[in-house]
Amino acid sequence: MKQQLHMQTRDWLLLLLLGMIWGGSFYFAKIALSEIPPLTLVLLRVVIAAAALAIIIKASGDRLPGGRRLWLTFAAMGLLNNLIPFTLLFWGQTHIGAGLASIFNAMTPLFTVLVAHAATRDEKLNSGKVLGVLLGLTGVATIIGIDASNGANTITMLAMLACVGAAGSYALASVYGRRFGATDIAPVQVAFGQLAATSVMMFPIALITERPWSLPVPSLGSWGALLSLALVCTAFAYLLFFRILQRGGATNISLVTFIIPVSAILLSSLLLGEQLGVNHLIGVSLILAGLAALDGRFRKRPNVVKKAEVISCQHRP
Repeated sequence: MKQQLHMQTRDWLLLLLLGMIWGGSFYFAKIALSEIPPLTLVLLRVVIAAAALAIIIKASGDRLPGGRRLWLTFAAMGLLNNLIPFTLLFWGQTHIGAGLASIFNAMTPLFTVLVAHAATRDEKLNSGKVLGVLLGLTGVATIIGIDASNGANTITMLAMLACVGAAGSYALASVYGRRFGATDIAPVQVAFGQLAATSVMMFPIALITERPWSLPVPSLGSWGALLSLALVCTAFAYLLFFRILQRGGATNISLVTFIIPVSAILLSSLLLGEQLGVNHLIGVSLILAGLAALDGRFRKRPNVVKKAEVISCQHRP
């Protein structure tokens, strides 16, 4: 039976807040990365966020998820949805601005339709999706191609491609996450499970490569950015995301993708002094146009959502 879903004014306000929070994640990451190396930042983010969600789950009287097979699934989800994209985005942001990184992250839904077309039977490409993907890819090509012709160095080009790769990993996670739709596991438990699994996988990687115990103690500003990234942009954002998703469905919450780059660009411009070039503005306009074509709500606005659609919307910045 399909559930009728309706967005009220407060739900739209929460959606706007969520977009601002996830846009802010790029700003907080940029601040934290000034003193905390990328892999250590990934580890601290997921450990703190997982601990916060564990406390919330226990406080609500629920059990933490268990079972070897389930945790293997969490590990795969954590690899695709956290470890790989967080690492690529954080490393990328050590060489490019927060606003530019957020633009490439907006490619996630466009890559998702390509992965879903190849990996599923019920989410095939149509004309609107093809147009959306082509517009998005043109936007990315505009940014990278003109930057390359303007003499961008190799490390900058690799940083941009790393952020594109993060969007691709989120797309794989979004399709892989459909399998949770056939279970009775609470979404917050899925969020905790993948973050906890990522923490276990990330621990030896960060310790071996960056030796965090040998690093200088970060300033209060970096600690504040880290805690904001973990508690606000990850743990709280998960709770906010699932609340909106339950009330408004996957179609409505997909609009957050339009808000994130705008929020990130405004914050990076006002607070970090970053400036985007004309080609960046053209590129983000093409990507947003591609998202609009992909969304398709100007042609048809469905008011129902399947459980599988709910779980497939789990990509994060």
